[in-house]
Amino acid sequence: MEVRFLDGHGVRRCDPDDVVELFSHEDGFYWIDIPVWDAEAESLLAGIGCHPLVIESCQQRNYVPTVHGYEDHVFVTTQSPYLGRAGHVHLLELDQIVGHHFLVTVHGPINPVLDISVALVETAGVLARLESGRFHPKTPAELSYAVTSAVARRQRAAIGEVSMKLPGLEQEVMSSKLTDPEVLLETMFLIRHELITTRTMAAQCHDVWMRLAGINRMADDVDGAHARDLADQFDRVRSLADGESQFLFGIIELYQTKVHTKMTVAMERLAVIAAVTLPVTALASVYGMNVIVNESTHWTQLTFILIVMLSISSALLVWARRQGWW
Repeated sequence: MEVRFLDGHGVRRCDPDDVVELFSHEDGFYWIDIPVWDAEAESLLAGIGCHPLVIESCQQRNYVPTVHGYEDHVFVTTQSPYLGRAGHVHLLELDQIVGHHFLVTVHGPINPVLDISVALVETAGVLARLESGRFHPKTPAELSYAVTSAVARRQRAAIGEVSMKLPGLEQEVMSSKLTDPEVLLETMFLIRHELITTRTMAAQCHDVWMRLAGINRMADDVDGAHARDLADQFDRVRSLADGESQFLFGIIELYQTKVHTKMTVAMERLAVIAAVTLPVTALASVYGMNVIVNESTHWTQLTFILIVMLSISSALLVWARRQGWW
């Protein structure tokens, strides 16, 4: 757990015990960052007056972004994607408790296969801006705005990473002879999964921040404007995901059209083969026992029947060719 105090002089690291003086400061506010939840974090949040439901939500994984408003603080959950192997999209949860004198950011829980640094990208980037003197937030809500904007940028980057795969996929579908359709089909639907998952996160975060903008506790016009801007950022990410999804669905439709066309051509050719061999089979079944016998062969009839078979088959082939079936 990292505790920092922000005021007009910059940012400085503090001991968690210093937070007991939370309400004695009017010249700044605290930023409490909790990478991994533990008993110390639970005790600290209880000590600064966080609602029990907020503490419970911070302890467990929340699969859907949410927002709750209380008398002196607001709890909001946002999510960002991390694209893993084989199309797996890891859900990186960031819980924020925004009060008048403090901002608490709680990360995770995250998948054990991931390094904790993956979940700290947003807060680490904002911290770097603070320590370099490029960012001077005056309120916890302004700091929360910066952190959440970084979440929206990560979602946008995930969409960009997926979109880079689409032109190559389109070329592969157009040039494919469909000799190994399972691999191509799996690739398309894994990319579709990445897009839809990221799009869902952005849409849910948009709804959460629109709700937060309307909560009466955010009476400050600046804070409300920040919330509406964040909602607009997430809505923009959703719009980008929708555009890339339409592109991908067009590729999938092209693939399906090629598959259906190939099946139709195969069925037509099978129908031609059946039509060509049908009269041959019919004549052979009728004359087979009467033309070729044990004692001798009637060569005249045999020759005549073979000519009839070839003539009918040739006529059927010519007719099928004129129909464009082969």
